Amino acid sequence: MSVKETAIELFEQECWWGGAVNDGVRMPFNNLTFERDLSVSLDMNQGVPFLISNRGRYIWSDAPFRYVFNKGILWIWSKGDIQFGQHGSTLKEAFQFASGQFFPPDGAMPEPLLFQAPQYNLWIEMMYEPSQDKVIAYAQQLLQNGFPPGVLMIDDNWHDSYGSLEFHPGRFPDPAVLTDTLHRMGFQVMLWVSPFITPDTVTFRMLQDKGYLLKDRTGETAIRKWWSGYSALLDCTNAEAVAWFRSRLNGLMSRYGIDGFKFDGGDPEFYEDSDLSAKPADKNRHCETWGEVGLSYSLNEYRACWKLAGRPIVQRLKDKYHQWEQEGLATLIPCALAQGLAGYAFNCPDMIGGGDIQSFIHPDFSFDEELFVRYAQCSALFPMMQFSAAPWRLLNEQNLFYCVEAARLHLRMGDRIVALAEQSSLTGEPIMRAMDYVFPGQGYERIHDQFLLGDEILVAPVLEKGAVKRKVVIPDGRWMGDDGIVVTGPCEWETDSPLSRLPWYEKIAEGKT
Repeated sequence: MSVKETAIELFEQECWWGGAVNDGVRMPFNNLTFERDLSVSLDMNQGVPFLISNRGRYIWSDAPFRYVFNKGILWIWSKGDIQFGQHGSTLKEAFQFASGQFFPPDGAMPEPLLFQAPQYNLWIEMMYEPSQDKVIAYAQQLLQNGFPPGVLMIDDNWHDSYGSLEFHPGRFPDPAVLTDTLHRMGFQVMLWVSPFITPDTVTFRMLQDKGYLLKDRTGETAIRKWWSGYSALLDCTNAEAVAWFRSRLNGLMSRYGIDGFKFDGGDPEFYEDSDLSAKPADKNRHCETWGEVGLSYSLNEYRACWKLAGRPIVQRLKDKYHQWEQEGLATLIPCALAQGLAGYAFNCPDMIGGGDIQSFIHPDFSFDEELFVRYAQCSALFPMMQFSAAPWRLLNEQNLFYCVEAARLHLRMGDRIVALAEQSSLTGEPIMRAMDYVFPGQGYERIHDQFLLGDEILVAPVLEKGAVKRKVVIPDGRWMGDDGIVVTGPCEWETDSPLSRLPWYEKIAEGKT
């Protein structure tokens, strides 16, 4: 198939978003040189074949494409047709049109509890060694330390091998008792699953005999290296293979009371375009078919995804480091805003304090209590928030209290967030919105350290170590701060921001005092 080249001259001051979500820290794209090939890598997070500008222009293709911003020109190379157009003159107008045309919402949304209460993932606290006793003890500690119950996720290695989808009998001797105990405490329970199958197991041999495993270009079962070793891959283009997998998940729900699943893996980087599957697919399409598996479950989570914008899937940011800059705290807002503008409205930040295991096991690791608190505050008014490392183990009493306050703020705002999620399921609009999306033409395109929850909640977390003040860009209107101060915009407002405070503002309706 031939590659088509498209050159688009950028408007003056035109800014673009889209493509790979983890490039959010580089967005908006404009005259500065930037390059990404969506057919090569999505950088271990979500991606879409979609670009959108603050001047109302959009680009869509059904196929992954390569794009380069350089010297006022946007170059695109694609094997598929490129649909390029303009609708209106703002980011919001272009998004609403493109969403309706290319990834319309289907009216469904994930489980409301994912938005209403904090989530608790056991990855950092237990790494590869979860057990029934540890999980129950973690849940008990959450409640004893004042955290509200929510969704609890048992992460990797709860099983006896990848693909078996059976609890390890030594670590989890009675899964039904486990889930019953957690349910009585107020939690819903999710399990980590992936498309990986451990070779030379009973499950592997059965799936290989049935033709349910992906083959490489030679016709042999593909064995791929990933972060936990070498495994085969379920062929999710095969309807019978997917039916088998879902039947195993449904069995976990019916036998043990499991409520939902965290669908990990499936990154395009683990596939090859030359792989042989039940239906022809490039590696991006393999990622997409893994994403489609989760559509059967309202309690779900994905980190890697291709397309599927507008669908009721929770999209978490990739694992972040326990640090302020680079791949740490400072990346949460810009990458989450990129998720929303990619059509992934039901978004979740990474685990509080960072979810990258290498941060915590590195020989030079140094835990930063201030950073952990600011992670929690930054996440508190995202559509979702997710704890992992145990705050009561890592923090002093005062800092633990600040994290509990952040969790309870999210709980108080839960019904409002759910209402925004319900709206998004019908309109496709982001829940968490960029300043320029709501207030176009004000020069807000490059603001990436604050955001809007809907149109009426302005959130300005502290993202710098040692900072006790921060400047907040207040848009047009009158805004009541969490500190009780009313600020009239547009203006730049400096506010006190000690470690005890997350600055946020609610817009005062016209006519109210």
